[in-house]
Amino acid sequence: MPWSNKSGGGWNGGNGNGGGPWGGGEPPRGGGGGGGQPPDLEDIIKKGQEQLRRAIPGGGGFSPFVALIVVAVLSGLYIAKSVYTVAPDELGVELRFGKPKVDVSEPGLHFYFWPFETYEIVNIRENQINIGSNSRNATSGLMLSGDQNIVDMEFTVLFQVVSPNDYLFNVRDPLGMVEQVSESAMREVVGRRPAQDVFRDDRAGVAAEVLQITHDTLEQYGTGLQINAINIQDVAPPREVADSFDEVQRAEQDEDRFIEEANRYSNRILGAARGEAAQITEDAAAYKNRVVEEAKGEAQRFISVYDQYAKAPEVTRKRLFLETMESVLKSSNKVILEQEGGQGVVPYLPLPEIQKRAKTGASQ
Repeated sequence: MPWSNKSGGGWNGGNGNGGGPWGGGEPPRGGGGGGGQPPDLEDIIKKGQEQLRRAIPGGGGFSPFVALIVVAVLSGLYIAKSVYTVAPDELGVELRFGKPKVDVSEPGLHFYFWPFETYEIVNIRENQINIGSNSRNATSGLMLSGDQNIVDMEFTVLFQVVSPNDYLFNVRDPLGMVEQVSESAMREVVGRRPAQDVFRDDRAGVAAEVLQITHDTLEQYGTGLQINAINIQDVAPPREVADSFDEVQRAEQDEDRFIEEANRYSNRILGAARGEAAQITEDAAAYKNRVVEEAKGEAQRFISVYDQYAKAPEVTRKRLFLETMESVLKSSNKVILEQEGGQGVVPYLPLPEIQKRAKTGASQ
């Protein structure tokens, strides 16, 4: 150092007078750096100012150009610190002295008064939480059903942020609360229903009920989250009883198959019986109509004959006799005998037989 005396220790070379670095135990008074005395602090400051003036364009003095540059640099740094961007799938919340503002920052470029204000960015995309075997806690899916069966469920919860202020400041761990509330709601619903509803009979009803309970609970806590869907991915028995459960399932499926086959057989037999019954009913109705109509025709014919008989009894009687004899004799073999001294059997031409043979030859 300029003020060091290389001939001895201390400021004054260490003359043994003790007391301090200036040898005599008293600090130097006044300026000047000669005579082994340290330079004055004012001299050092003046030398620094001289060097700064020589480095600044224009020589001496602090020019307005330099001031403008300094102000521009400081302003640029402040603007860069006070501007933030909100992405299209995000929302921003500004805080003034730690208190959030009511208005929410939409996607785009925004300005805030740093350092008096700060901001928080919230992602509003739809998020998903897995609960069950694929989640962080693999045993969270084991639940007790209403008929005292244990089921291992795997389901997902789809949700998104709808109120950034509530999401940031009302609940310490919103995502953990979504997981806990949805799991609790699922246990409540499963505990009221038989296992068969959860396995296959009413999965949609279970999911809808869990969605409603979860939505109401999160809204009551003011988490700022909206539950969009509850999807039941898989439901299975615990591994320890999986084989027995599969046997029961196969037996139930066989039962359903046998019942379905019995129903098909019953429907086939009943259909054939109903068709046969309908045919018999139709035949009976047709026979009835035919007999009734024939009876009516016979009655009408009898009445007609009777009317003619009443007008001419003798003629009608003889006509009836002739018609009756015609109907009797036309289908029998006839032998004609002469009476009163005739020659016996009278030969005749068998016209009906000739007609029959003629018809038979024509058909062949």
